[in-house]
Amino acid sequence: MMNYFAATELHISLAAETIFHIGSFPVTNSMILGGFGVIVMLALLFYAASKVKKGGYNRFIGLLHWTFEGFLNQAEEIIGDKKIARKIFPLVMTMFFTVIVTYWISVLPGVGAISWNGTPLFRGLPADLNFTFALAIITVVASQVYAIQKHGAFGNVKRYVKNPLKDPIGAFEGILELVGEFSRLVALSFRLFGNAFAGEVLLLVVAVLAGVFSIAGLPLVMAFELFIGFIQAYVFFVLTLIFTSLAIQTHGGHDDHEPSLTSPDHSPVDTTKKPLAAAQLE
Repeated sequence: MMNYFAATELHISLAAETIFHIGSFPVTNSMILGGFGVIVMLALLFYAASKVKKGGYNRFIGLLHWTFEGFLNQAEEIIGDKKIARKIFPLVMTMFFTVIVTYWISVLPGVGAISWNGTPLFRGLPADLNFTFALAIITVVASQVYAIQKHGAFGNVKRYVKNPLKDPIGAFEGILELVGEFSRLVALSFRLFGNAFAGEVLLLVVAVLAGVFSIAGLPLVMAFELFIGFIQAYVFFVLTLIFTSLAIQTHGGHDDHEPSLTSPDHSPVDTTKKPLAAAQLE
């Protein structure tokens, strides 16, 4: 029975492995565990929603309230525009819960140890580069959508393409900004994948090296991986907001609806102080 909770041999694969096919569609071990994690996440959130509608309350509901309120306030602070922050908030919170639940599911005993025809049956969804790359694409596309809403289609293009004869420095900055979009895509996907994959390998190595004593050592490593899972989900949440904030920033001046804070022409004249000062002089 211990073989189901502590691996007896190392089997490390950088890519997710196919378990079976549905027609010509391959179902990988990361899809199996990831699907289970998504079902668990949806079940918990639907339970919380039904509980709130009925006016119920418990510690789990209180924790979710605290999480949503705290993260919403942080989203508004990072974005700087409450309207856009509330629009993108459902997306970033969905990403946060998907990453943290699927990451935590992958820490359960037996992941990487239970095999099917010599292939590990379960693999964490964040340890699949296809999943992390898809999340990164969604993040970059979402930031571009909100940038277009803020600047317009042509205004958004002008952030990257400028006339090198009229503005050579701006043209160079546009190229750097375009390169930055691709670097964010790579950084987001590989950061999450690298940490999740390294965590699974660490658990597997500890299980193999410790053998029957892994039941004493693995809980500490699992607790550490649960903490890392929260950090990775939170980092993905924050970086998505930061990239969106950078995309909607207005460069080269203030918006038309925003008054200048430095120009004296826009400063209100306080006429009540002058008669008061004259009265005091008399």
